[in-house]
Amino acid sequence: QVQLVESGGGLVQAGASLRLSCTASGRTSSNYAVGWFRQAPGKEREFVATINRSGVTPYYADSLDIKGRFTISRDNARNTVYLQMNSLKPEDTAVYYCAAAASSIGLRLARTYDYWGRGTQVTVSS
Repeated sequence: QVQLVESGGGLVQAGASLRLSCTASGRTSSNYAVGWFRQAPGKEREFVATINRSGVTPYYADSLDIKGRFTISRDNARNTVYLQMNSLKPEDTAVYYCAAAASSIGLRLARTYDYWGRGTQVTVSS
């Protein structure tokens, strides 16, 4: 089992930055790829970003306007994955979830992930 806890969400104004953290406990978290997803009210959960076990290879959603604004990284010594979010927009408002996957393929798909955190709310006001 891997337990994941997200933190760092909050209420900010458009243009501000937030850094979300996903801290893992339980089985060695460095054996898992970790992804971030988000779910806005009335919408389906959507992929945001993922990073492989070594932290060398990040991937970002192509369909979202996040490239150049969001950066995923990980510190395996701290069992933590980060999502740095800059130039936040009201459309970024959502609950952000982190998830861990034993697989190294299909990481843009929610069904690939084995463990999920409970989420952290991000609200961006205009």
